[in-house]
Amino acid sequence: MNNYNIVLARNTENAPKGIGPYSQTVAFSHYNNLSAQLPIDPKSGKLVTGGVKEQAEQCFKNIKAIVESIDHVMSDVVRITIFVKNIKDIDVVDEVYKTFFPTYVPSRTVVAVAALPMDALVQIEALVSNGEGTIPNAPQAGDLIKLTNNTVNAPTSVLSTQTVAFSHYNNLSAQLPIDPKTGRLVTGGVKEQTRQCLKNIKAILESIDVPFDDIVKINIFLKNLSDIEAVNEVYTTFFPDSAIARAVAYVPARTTVAASALPMDALVQIEAVASHGDGTPPQAVEDRHGLIIWAKNTENAPKSSLSTQTVAFSHYNHISAQLPLDAKTGKMVAGGVKEQAEQCLKNIKAIIESVDHVMEDVVKVNIFLKNIADIDVVDEVYKAFFPSGVPARRTVGVSTLLNDALVQIDVVVANAEGTPPRS
Repeated sequence: MNNYNIVLARNTENAPKGIGPYSQTVAFSHYNNLSAQLPIDPKSGKLVTGGVKEQAEQCFKNIKAIVESIDHVMSDVVRITIFVKNIKDIDVVDEVYKTFFPTYVPSRTVVAVAALPMDALVQIEALVSNGEGTIPNAPQAGDLIKLTNNTVNAPTSVLSTQTVAFSHYNNLSAQLPIDPKTGRLVTGGVKEQTRQCLKNIKAILESIDVPFDDIVKINIFLKNLSDIEAVNEVYTTFFPDSAIARAVAYVPARTTVAASALPMDALVQIEAVASHGDGTPPQAVEDRHGLIIWAKNTENAPKSSLSTQTVAFSHYNHISAQLPLDAKTGKMVAGGVKEQAEQCLKNIKAIIESVDHVMEDVVKVNIFLKNIADIDVVDEVYKAFFPSGVPARRTVGVSTLLNDALVQIDVVVANAEGTPPRS
C-alpha cells in the first residue's frame, strides 16, 4: 500500500466543465483546491442570464455542486475568494453569500479586477477541507476539526472569520488597513495602510500563538502597482521578524496583484497563509510535533530579496509568482504573451525540480493576464506543461503587472513526503 498522499483530481457533471485544461477540484492531503467558478450554467455551458446577483448565485451553486460531489458540505469551506468586475457590486454579492453561509463563515478575500473570463461580472473560488486525506486505502484523521478564531485586536466582520485553521495551515482573511478600534481606514497614504494591514495580520497570528515568521505565503493586492516600492519599504520592516528568521534571511513566498479597486476604497490589502505546526484536533498531544518550514531558492529561476521562490510546510509547497524573466539575465524574455507564458512556466518548473518534485505535483495554478483575451494563447503553452489538465486553476485579468509583463503565474505544489519535525 502506498503510504504517501496522492494528487486526486475530480469533476462532476453538476458543475461546469473547465473552459480550459483544468480540473474542477484537486485534493491533496487534507485540502481540496477548487478551480475558480464562473457563473456558467453546467447544462448550457453559457453564462446565466441576469445581473451580478444571478451570476453570484450561479458561482456558489457551482461550488456547492462540486463540494457535494466529493461528499463534503459548504461548512467545510475554509476560504472564499471573490473577484468582481465592479467593487460596487459586492453588497449584492454579499446578500447571496449569506444564503450559502448562514451561520459559519470562512476566511475571505474580496478584490475587484480589470477583467474576468467570458466577461463575467463575478468569479468565486473556494478552498475546502479534506479530513480523510488522500493516502490510498488509508483514511487519515477524518475527524479533524476546523479551528476558527477572531480577536478584537484586528478588524472583525460578520461575513468572514479572521483565521480558519485546518490540519497544518491557518488561512487568514485578507486584511484591509482598518484600525480595529475605530473600524475605519487609517489616515495617511499607502505606507500607513500597508503597515496597518501587516499589524492586523500580526495581531491575528499572536491571538492564536503563531509567530509572524510562520507565514509561508503572502498575497499583496494593490490599487496602484506603482506603489510597490513604498509597500516594500514597509514590508521589509516586518520580514524577517525574529532573530532566527533574520539569521537565515527568511521571507515568505509572495504574489503581488494589481486590483482595479478594493473594499472601502483602500490602497492595499494583504492576505496571508500561515503554518500550524501542531495541527488541529483531535490529534493527541503526544502525536503533535512542530513541523519546520523549508524555504529554498535556485539559481535556475529569478531570485528576489523580498520573497523565497518556494516555501514548503507539511504537505504543500507554495511558489512565489513568476514573471517572464530570464534567470540568467534577470530581464524580460523577448516576444509576446506566448513566449512570456512559456518563461513563467519554465521558471516554475525549475523551482519545482530544484526541490525534487515534478510538474505533475502541481495542484493549483493562478494566472494573471494583462489582456484576458490572451488566455487562448496561454492555454496552448499551458498544455505543454500540464498535458493531463489536472491542476485546479484561477484566471483573472489585471490592468498591469510588475515589469510591465503580459502574464504572471503562481502555483501550489503537493509535497507528499511532508516536512520534518524539529529535531
